[in-house]
Amino acid sequence: MSERTAPATRAAFAAFEPIETRWADNDVYGHVNNVAYYAFFDTAVNRWLIGQGLLDIAAGNPIGLVVETGCRYHAPAAFPEPLEAGLRVARLGTSSVRYEIALFRQGEHSAIAEGFFVHVYVDRETRRPAPLPQAWRDRLAGLQA
Repeated sequence: MSERTAPATRAAFAAFEPIETRWADNDVYGHVNNVAYYAFFDTAVNRWLIGQGLLDIAAGNPIGLVVETGCRYHAPAAFPEPLEAGLRVARLGTSSVRYEIALFRQGEHSAIAEGFFVHVYVDRETRRPAPLPQAWRDRLAGLQA
């Protein structure tokens, strides 16, 4: 058996977004269910993109489609615990981005969970891959690890 990788620390991330846990996030074991973490990751990235003026969810072009995800869990969280999501870009391709996200308890140094997802950016109408606009590339470069 290989050794488990140590949790990421805050210093490895370029931006942070708040994440509020909800009552419905807890499962019968008294902690946030694993599926909620993927929603937290998606929320953090899309909130950052919207805040940067890049993503217009109603009419923008391009749009991001998730093609791959993953998560490692280090410690449980539970409602009503507020969390913070650290964001970074691990790979910035022509039409794809690999986002890496870590969830932290407020004021804690080590991540309680780490995940990633890959967006392929596509034309809203054709759903075919589309090169990222330069404004997107410039902003996303600021999140690169």
